[in-house]
Amino acid sequence: MENYKFIFIGGLHRSGTSLVFKCLREHPQISGFKKTRAFEDEGQHLQSVYYPAIKYGGAGKFGFNRASFLDENSELATLANAEKLFHQWEKYWDIQKPFLLEKSPPNLVRTRFLQKLFPNSFFIIIFRHPIAVSYATRKWCKNPLHSLVEHWLRCYEKFDSDKASIKNVLAIKYEDFVANPQIILNQIYSFINLESFPVNVEVSSKVNDKYFSRWHQWKSNKIMNLYASYIESRFETRVNNFGYSLKNLEIIQ
Repeated sequence: MENYKFIFIGGLHRSGTSLVFKCLREHPQISGFKKTRAFEDEGQHLQSVYYPAIKYGGAGKFGFNRASFLDENSELATLANAEKLFHQWEKYWDIQKPFLLEKSPPNLVRTRFLQKLFPNSFFIIIFRHPIAVSYATRKWCKNPLHSLVEHWLRCYEKFDSDKASIKNVLAIKYEDFVANPQIILNQIYSFINLESFPVNVEVSSKVNDKYFSRWHQWKSNKIMNLYASYIESRFETRVNNFGYSLKNLEIIQ
């Protein structure tokens, strides 16, 4: 395993992790899972060392169960499990390539655990506006919007507390990526010490618009505006800590 460098992508479901993953695995020096028959080719579904997010409720819910959070102190963080995990994943990688890429949303709350198992690791964490993520997540999770925003915050606050312990970590915003994919990809390649490679995946910059439109429709409705205002007052300060705003969706820092 010491002959490889590992790239782990994390970020909540519907945050753009699959998009970034598909772009990066096009690089000739990177091998990422493809045609595995697992959902979104996610490594969490291709191993038996730790539970996938669905065990803890899945999208919009797993972060409410602290058992889904793993770090270097976990009883699972052993050399034997590192070897087991590598061997379970290597059948899906082209191990002739020096960089091995894996993407799973709950990597967001497992960075320290994965670093313990794979010290030669780089972590790329994707942020996306909590309103867009929350509306999009309702495709799979019917929790009310305030619960989904709270879930967003719980997971990213966990990452925020962990990141000081991670040697190689890069956080990017989905909004920046879709606005300038090549620029952000170049930042990622520089971060992992690779030459640039052109974007070969279609990237739309308008995907947030439909979710922001729903939020504005809620706020224009006399009854739903009360609920929207409650969400704003409850979470605005915590959301601001990550460079977003619920009161002005266009503010992205």
